[in-house]
Amino acid sequence: MGLACLLITGCAKGADKTAGADLTDGITENDTEISSENQETKPEKGIEEMEEIFKNIELAKAVKPLTDHNPVMTQRFGADPYALVYDGRVYLYMTGDDPMYEADGSLKENNYSNIYTINVISSADLVNWTDHGTVYAASDKGQATWGANSWAPAAAYKNINGKDKFFLYFANNGNGIAVLEGDTPYGPFTDPIGGPLISRQTPTCAEVAWLFDPAVLMDDDGKAYIYFGGGVPTPEMAANPGTARVAKLADDMISLDGDPIPIENVEYLFEDSGINKIGGTYYYSYCSNFSMTKEAMEEKGYRMGEIVTMKSDKPMGPFVPANPVLANPEHFFGRGGNNHHCMFEFNGQWYIAYHSRILEEKMDMNGGYRSTNIDVVKFNEKGEPAASTGTRLGVEQIGTLNPYETVKAVTLANASGIKTTQYGETAVKYGSGDMIVTDIHDGSWISVTGADFGSESAKTVAVKVRGEGKGAIRVSIDYPNSHAVAYIPVENPGADFVEVKADLTAEVTGKHSVFFTFAGEGYEMLEWKFEK
Repeated sequence: MGLACLLITGCAKGADKTAGADLTDGITENDTEISSENQETKPEKGIEEMEEIFKNIELAKAVKPLTDHNPVMTQRFGADPYALVYDGRVYLYMTGDDPMYEADGSLKENNYSNIYTINVISSADLVNWTDHGTVYAASDKGQATWGANSWAPAAAYKNINGKDKFFLYFANNGNGIAVLEGDTPYGPFTDPIGGPLISRQTPTCAEVAWLFDPAVLMDDDGKAYIYFGGGVPTPEMAANPGTARVAKLADDMISLDGDPIPIENVEYLFEDSGINKIGGTYYYSYCSNFSMTKEAMEEKGYRMGEIVTMKSDKPMGPFVPANPVLANPEHFFGRGGNNHHCMFEFNGQWYIAYHSRILEEKMDMNGGYRSTNIDVVKFNEKGEPAASTGTRLGVEQIGTLNPYETVKAVTLANASGIKTTQYGETAVKYGSGDMIVTDIHDGSWISVTGADFGSESAKTVAVKVRGEGKGAIRVSIDYPNSHAVAYIPVENPGADFVEVKADLTAEVTGKHSVFFTFAGEGYEMLEWKFEK
């Protein structure tokens, strides 16, 4: 029996149906305050019918425990994360890993050949993430029609002519770097130059084995730099491949100010450029290659496929070795592969975003499909980034979510059995922008964490839905199979989004997770809001 059922009398029949142990493992009271006042009164008209609808509905299986914050997104895969902090939010840009299948329906190993999108999500608290869609970046389906793929994005913004402009850099597989620009962190993004920013015709770049994996530094003086490259040209060059590059970006952020130069002596470089300025020191970071001998690992103090840092007092170097900062995901989670990261500061704390395969494992897949995690960066006694730990639990929530402000339905801490899709002409055309919750069916659900209702209870809850279908939405607190605090009927709302409101059947105060569980199908959800 669920926690909320222990706190509120009169739990609905079937309320303790679950989707397996993962759904409730580790749930604690966490400031729970749900009043049982008036729970013995006769339910409002229609409540019995609503309870009957949900009585035999099985919840969609959770792909991460409710206590875990990693991976940050479960509705899609997203690899090679890059973080941009802007206006009190963290925006994550991720390679759009898209599962590939054989003709017989069996899963193919991920070879990255079908990737032409970049996922964008954002959060003000690092736990509830708003889905901004998938930038149609490359191929004939995207903006950079000259390129085949969009791998390993990086993002930056700059005030140009009095207006903040946003720049999205990515790799056209291993053969060059593209740049898109937009007026918001989530686009729409367009191609301002109609070709690569960096290609094999760019000076010093023809000999770079893998011309990919960009990272961008916006320095305190307003100057910007781009870091890229990787690969091991020959086995004999494994200890010092010589394939890392740095270039100064011009003021327009879409051209170079001078030729790229090699970053010297990047030992055992594989891929994955990273760059940060911490306490006046520049830290270049990368993933070590898989040609390290046992002796080399002992000498250098890091392993194959590990994120390693170098440091300098200048943005373009020279850099000298510093510390390893993150072991290969296999070390933490049992499944390995490439290791890709970025470090970022938010609200005075440093974090590291990286990808792992824990989502595909939970989905009973095994094809090298990756999802993004975030954990805290550790520092040594010198104030340098040091070995951090990858976890399933993830980071603590920063602040709370306000349930009395309109919340997009695609703002998610967790979800199961739903999809998200583009909403509106701009998002449909460019891939990113407004999104809605779709593919709703019996037992699917969405949730947010840390919604603070304050000391005065909400009285009503409103949602905006559209569609020709019928069903209901069950609103519960702390987890999806706890006592319902509201039922919202959905009756053929029509082609346009309309607001449907319901009274709460219990007082809700304090801080809680909020769950919306669905019955029926043929409708979609745009947003929700509680009211006092």
